[in-house]
Amino acid sequence: MPFNKNQHIAIAGAGLVGSLLSIYLAQRGFKVSVFERRPDMRTSNRDTGRSINLALSNRGLRALHEVGLEDEIKKAAIPMHGRTMHDRQGKLTFQPYGKEGQFINSISRSNLNIVLINKAESLGVNFLFDQRIASVDFEKTEIIFQHTSSSIQHQSFDAIIGADGAFSAVRGAMQITDRFNYDQNYIAHGYKELHIPADAKGNFQLEKNSLHIWPRESFMLIALPNPDGSFTCTLFFPFEGNVSFNSLQTKKEVENFLKETFPDAFALMENPIATFMSVPPSSLVTVKCFPWTKNKTVVIGDAAHAIVPFFGQGMNAGFEDCRIFNHLLDQASDWQELFYEFQNLRKPNTDAIAQLALDNFIEMRDLVADENFLLRKKIEAKLNQLFPEKWIPLYTMVTFRDDIEYADALQIGQQQKKIMDEVMQKENITGIWEQLDFESIVNKL
Repeated sequence: MPFNKNQHIAIAGAGLVGSLLSIYLAQRGFKVSVFERRPDMRTSNRDTGRSINLALSNRGLRALHEVGLEDEIKKAAIPMHGRTMHDRQGKLTFQPYGKEGQFINSISRSNLNIVLINKAESLGVNFLFDQRIASVDFEKTEIIFQHTSSSIQHQSFDAIIGADGAFSAVRGAMQITDRFNYDQNYIAHGYKELHIPADAKGNFQLEKNSLHIWPRESFMLIALPNPDGSFTCTLFFPFEGNVSFNSLQTKKEVENFLKETFPDAFALMENPIATFMSVPPSSLVTVKCFPWTKNKTVVIGDAAHAIVPFFGQGMNAGFEDCRIFNHLLDQASDWQELFYEFQNLRKPNTDAIAQLALDNFIEMRDLVADENFLLRKKIEAKLNQLFPEKWIPLYTMVTFRDDIEYADALQIGQQQKKIMDEVMQKENITGIWEQLDFESIVNKL
């Protein structure tokens, strides 16, 4: 490796991806400085960003394992073995995520971020909080930044990595350079968070080891467990329309909507009406751009490829970025070669997971309560049971098989969908599915 320990690397963003990448680089001996526009989340009570609970799965865990943090993080996580669907009458249907022993993990974004920052600092990483990046000089590999109470400063580095999220200042500087392609797309839905507390004895009021979904066709409510016995609920809901955030303007309208649409959840919630009315809905955006690199500067994580949260892969994809970036350090001869190789490897995969996340929103809100969809999943599970290496369900490929790239999962998943569409058209499929010629089905792949 031609890189030496005297090289000084700047990372923009002390979020999950920036903090993890700083650990990888510090463990290799680099000098690392992390610029963060927000105050230190460990000492500040100010809002530290989105608080949606995160679903940590195999791709993210593999990266945490490499930096020695997997076991510590798992202790604070709650396993979720499947989805529990709630209909309007409160009837429950459970759908496992995979085979026995396969699960995803509910984890607090802020708690995970703090663990990563503390680990990075213990390795000598220098975090500079309350530092706003005004611009980047790509020719000089220079960051122009400003503390909230001081004048503009300039500092040069051997390389700059923009890990500063969907509204990245580093990417913003790239956007005004020549031949830079950028696309952002907001979906019609936003989200608000609600809360189900633990009961009087501190116990969970819903099944602990499950991700709960209230699918309502054009929108949905989900709930993820927290270690204190509570659930963080997130309502994904249209901004505008007959039934939307815009249509619910009074406390009575909000109460009627929640009580009629999610009766079993509403009965357990803590101050749902006041919570709903107190904050505006947040938006959901997909960001794509190319190239990811200019000279010795590169963007990574959400700064390069922000996605909607409906496959639970935003953080996992960002952590996978860090793992692959670290492995490429062993092969590259300089930063520019590394950055080009990184973007060329990751771009097709991050485009794929962006599409998969949008597709999964439709599945979660519209299909998980549909009888034909549930039968379809039963048939796919049987195919996987009989031919485990030939027919791997799409969710399994994305969530549990970190050896399968997102782009391959998307392609295989599309082939499987086409085959299953034909299977589901068979006459009386509900009654005959167990007698299907499963080998002939799997051989169509």
